[in-house]
Amino acid sequence: MYYPHFGLKEPPFKITPNTDFFYSGGNRGAVLDALVYAINSGEGIIKVVGEVGSGKTMLCRMLQAILPDKVESIYLAIPSVAPEDVLHAIAFELQLKLPKNADRLKVMQVLQAHLLKRHAEGKQVVIFVEEAQGMPLATLEEIRLLSNLETRQDKLLQIVLFGQPELDENLNQPHIRQLRERITHSFHLGPLQTKDIGEYLIFRLRAAGYFGPPLFTESAVKKLANATEGLVRRVNILAEKSLLAAYAENVHQVTAKHVKAAIQDSEFRAKSSGIQQFLTSKHGLLSLFGVLLLALSLVYWLQQKKPTSQKVEYVLTQNAVKAQQTKPQSVIKDAAQQLLDERLAATQQWLKNGDPNSITLQIMTSADKSQVKNELEALSHQIEIDNLYVYRKKQAGTTLNVFLFGTYNQRAEALAAMQALPTSIKNNRPQLRTLLGISNELEQK
Repeated sequence: MYYPHFGLKEPPFKITPNTDFFYSGGNRGAVLDALVYAINSGEGIIKVVGEVGSGKTMLCRMLQAILPDKVESIYLAIPSVAPEDVLHAIAFELQLKLPKNADRLKVMQVLQAHLLKRHAEGKQVVIFVEEAQGMPLATLEEIRLLSNLETRQDKLLQIVLFGQPELDENLNQPHIRQLRERITHSFHLGPLQTKDIGEYLIFRLRAAGYFGPPLFTESAVKKLANATEGLVRRVNILAEKSLLAAYAENVHQVTAKHVKAAIQDSEFRAKSSGIQQFLTSKHGLLSLFGVLLLALSLVYWLQQKKPTSQKVEYVLTQNAVKAQQTKPQSVIKDAAQQLLDERLAATQQWLKNGDPNSITLQIMTSADKSQVKNELEALSHQIEIDNLYVYRKKQAGTTLNVFLFGTYNQRAEALAAMQALPTSIKNNRPQLRTLLGISNELEQK
């Protein structure tokens, strides 16, 4: 929509991790290099802690992309897995063939045999555990026991835990001290500073095809830094909305005014900048209405102005999106909310009436409340909406929105469907789930 206006080839601030947009500033590159060294050393358990939206998933994806071929990595993205199921989950990720109804001891034997074979081939196996702060402590302890698998000289399995600060609180509990003492390397992803954010913005814009001077003014960068508290995901959300605000005014530079409009349309607020008080005031509301009025005025001006030959393409683009732009914001939001409500209701009926042994694909998990409707709408354009399901669960005080796709009777059928998913969805590393497992998970909340 606004990409040609700024000379962009693709969206620069998508929140879905894309390694092409990895920013090495703000100590991210140094942490990445240290992680590669720690994994290659093959000792102990590694821990990476950062706030929600600090870039842990991006770091994990980048790490997987640059590790040498001798390292085989697997990815556990479902923190709520029970202790008795974690070995099966790891065996599934490694694509190990297990006997039917294999018990824990048998799974451990098959897993150890696989690890010994990989070690004999000169390879390492690494487990990346996302959202580790949400794992039951008993599950973490079960994973810790895997670190005991070793030869005389080397560990057979490397473990990397990615989690929010609550992970440190969990590890400080006395009965989990054996796991804490196995952690040999610990890293922290801190917030980006204002200078880093300015560099981050232009880096992402350049990666998306922009070649001009800095789009964000210094005052815009400062306001964005204050509002986001340096958290990368928030920076992406506000930067995207700020570009839209500048596009609505038909200007080619993002100012503090555009960032302010983006902040007003976001779910989070700065703690110390006074922005929250402003947005809830009469003046803040008037500013919001002013931006909307300006956008509507721009649409009217474009409709009345006779296009020159140089602006034909731009006007055609405006005509293509005119219906969307001229709709009241409440109508747009109501339609998106209606779609989300429909899928939530459909999911409840599906879980209630479906075969408990049926298999589905978990294609994405999101904790960003402000983006759930946008994510659902984007998915609906890539896969069949009638086979798209959504449910919500509480985890460590956070509401997670889990997106599922399809219903399959056989595992082979589900795996084939997984391979047929669009690349952008497969990049989220979909996982197989059973309806029974999902229902049990919801009953435990």
